[in-house]
Amino acid sequence: MSETTYLTDNELMQNISNYDSKSLEELYDRYSPLLFTLIKKIIGGKEKAEEILSDIFVILWRKNDRFVYSSNNIYTWLVTLARNKAVDVLKRRDNADSIADYTDEYEDEFIIPVLPREIEKLDLETVLGMGNTVMESYNNLTDAQRYVIDLALYEGLDEKKIAGKLNIPLPTVKSKLQLALGILHQNLLNRNNGQ
Repeated sequence: MSETTYLTDNELMQNISNYDSKSLEELYDRYSPLLFTLIKKIIGGKEKAEEILSDIFVILWRKNDRFVYSSNNIYTWLVTLARNKAVDVLKRRDNADSIADYTDEYEDEFIIPVLPREIEKLDLETVLGMGNTVMESYNNLTDAQRYVIDLALYEGLDEKKIAGKLNIPLPTVKSKLQLALGILHQNLLNRNNGQ
């Protein structure tokens, strides 16, 4: 076992900021199964998912200074980065003409996440321990509630595009998303409190 195995995510990120490739490998080993699963769910194909996963860690290596170390929330940052990149690839595949060129500026604005200050800190160990609870809570949503969440999360559609896709008014989409997320949050709270 390498000495980087005992480092926290934040310590690994600090080392990566000094271009320590062993720390990058360790972070990859920790997060690649989770990120690959997410990317594959969005993209569908294994080879493309592997390519995007590789791209995520290249971005991390090149632009690690965009991570806010005081957040101590590499889990959320990496998952959001992977989701943003996969959704962007999906949109480019489906609507190549209507999307801006992929430049450094585009990547900084649309791919690299900026986490809100009030976001709750999560780490990989905590999330993996909650896996079954999250799935049970998600499965307790109605089909319609799961569908609008999936459109937003996995297809990257905003509320306006969801309204267009479902041919329903925008306020209805907003209320469906708020209700679904509220129920999901309450289900998680109830399960974590043993109710």
